[in-house]
Amino acid sequence: MDMEQLKLTAKNMVQAGKGILAADESTPTCTKRFNLLGIESTDLNRNKYRDLLFTTPKIEEFISGVIMFDETLRQKTLIDNIPFPEFFKSKGIIPGIKVDLGAKQLALHSNEKITEGLDGLRERLDAYYKLGARFAKWRAVITINDKLPSSACIHANAHALARYAALCQEASIVPIVEPEVLMDGTHTIDNCHKVSEKSFNIVFQELENQNVLLEGIVLKPNMIVPGNNCSQKSSVEEVADRTVECLKKVVPSEVPGCAFLSGGQSNEDATLHLNKMNEKYRKGLPWNLTFSFGRALQSSALEKWSGRDENIPFAKDEFYKRAEFNSWASLGDYNKNMEELSV
Repeated sequence: MDMEQLKLTAKNMVQAGKGILAADESTPTCTKRFNLLGIESTDLNRNKYRDLLFTTPKIEEFISGVIMFDETLRQKTLIDNIPFPEFFKSKGIIPGIKVDLGAKQLALHSNEKITEGLDGLRERLDAYYKLGARFAKWRAVITINDKLPSSACIHANAHALARYAALCQEASIVPIVEPEVLMDGTHTIDNCHKVSEKSFNIVFQELENQNVLLEGIVLKPNMIVPGNNCSQKSSVEEVADRTVECLKKVVPSEVPGCAFLSGGQSNEDATLHLNKMNEKYRKGLPWNLTFSFGRALQSSALEKWSGRDENIPFAKDEFYKRAEFNSWASLGDYNKNMEELSV
């Protein structure tokens, strides 16, 4: 365990003005998104799609790290045939890897999930480090409804996150700790706040129990938002206020930063919420607030590309734009008018 490397890597992952690209969709998930646009999900097409994102010129100005899926970590740039981890290193971007094996049904708990993948993780982390990965990601999911989540679900997922984090640090790999309270449902922002605060608090208790170095992790939390089918909508300012309020109660000052997931929000909403948090609170917080977005960075670029080589330059422009906007948002300097001016 290289403590100084862990601290430096985590700090660089959440440095001011930069965020993390979550390009770690599994092959089945990527296939679903391709199918919606009539793109055949072949090895070459998935490689081509990743390549157009990763080789976008000057993207290192806005992106500090990239989370990859196992397949992607082993792929190469199409023109120069450079392994992606090596290519990222040349750009000053930190390579990362998704290491969980997905959320499965939690035994004896209907409609709740537990994330699996701890078996054999030590050996996989060692192999990923040799391939160039310097951080990892593990996602736990918490569902809200009238009866959920159960205490068992929150505790089981928090314990798994902490064990994963400890194994990562043992391998000198920074763990992204992602306890996601899902946006799916009709729950209010109050309910999201309550469940998120409880879940995050238990995660940090478990991290302490496992002797995890907090200076060597990055938290990837959900924002505090109402369910996507809730009749009571919340303003951008309310989401920002409630999210920061929640984090201030539970996130220790030793943590270098929080890189938010977009969690089903629209591209623009995710950016607006992040911007408002930084606009109002950035100078008074002990940790940086930035982004670790997947769809909120990629979806418009994927649509522009639609599997056609002639569209690659336009897709790169779209990806660059979204990365730039979120970079500004991580500093509190984004303005909604930028969206209209860029059209």
